[in-house]
Amino acid sequence: METTVCPWCHTEIVWDEEFGPEEYCPHCNNELSGYRTVNISRDDLEDELEVKEDEDAEPATDEDLWGDSDKDSVVPIFNTLDQFRDEYDLTMYESNTAAILAAQEEAPECPQCHELLLLAGTQKVDSFEPSAPPALGGPVLKAPFSMQVYVCPSCFHVQQSLAQEDRIQLVRNLSTGRS
Repeated sequence: METTVCPWCHTEIVWDEEFGPEEYCPHCNNELSGYRTVNISRDDLEDELEVKEDEDAEPATDEDLWGDSDKDSVVPIFNTLDQFRDEYDLTMYESNTAAILAAQEEAPECPQCHELLLLAGTQKVDSFEPSAPPALGGPVLKAPFSMQVYVCPSCFHVQQSLAQEDRIQLVRNLSTGRS
């Protein structure tokens, strides 16, 4: 007997060699052959814009939804960036954003607009009053430590995350009960 793990619900599925592998998960009924990617071409977007134009009776624009970009690998520009369109080259902005994201080891998702965040730098925290829960017998995290600062290239939301070396300190503190 062989097993498969459903990529959708993470349930282990045991199948008999005599009948072969399952095509659909018996728990969530999703296809087991893998995740699917939806590709939307520029023509599809233009067709959708034409339908919307008929409904709203507004004139269509020649500009596509992604800021006149034919590249598939760049970060899309949302309305927040439109205010900078006249003053700055947003095509270069998209290109540089994609290059930075490709070089990053970690790229968390923006909680506001779901774009990938750019690592802007590291912020050192020297002044910090840690909590010391009785169950731990010491502080959860002691200063000084560093935080990685991420910025969303679309909506400019800022997010912080504990730097890698200080993650080790946190894990050590919580797993050993000592600081």
